Amino acid sequence: MNKTELVKAIAADAGLTNKDAEKALSATIAAITKALAAGDKVSVLGFGTFEVRARGARTGLNPRTGEKLQIAATKVPAFKAGQALKDAVAK
Repeated sequence: MNKTELVKAIAADAGLTNKDAEKALSATIAAITKALAAGDKVSVLGFGTFEVRARGARTGLNPRTGEKLQIAATKVPAFKAGQALKDAVAK
């Protein structure tokens, strides 16, 4: 499912126009992105939790030359599915 299909599904389920559903989805994504950028955790009960995790520095290999190189530490977004989502997918 891509964004257009998701917008159509939201519009149909919520009784909204496609334009209003697209605005709602975009605002939701923007709010989650802004919270994660600020270092906050976003929990949606029954769906899951979005959070930022630290990935430590490590040594990697250049696949062409086999040369070792240092990969810097970074922060990455992560999602942990809630129990209701896990149960729905398992059915």
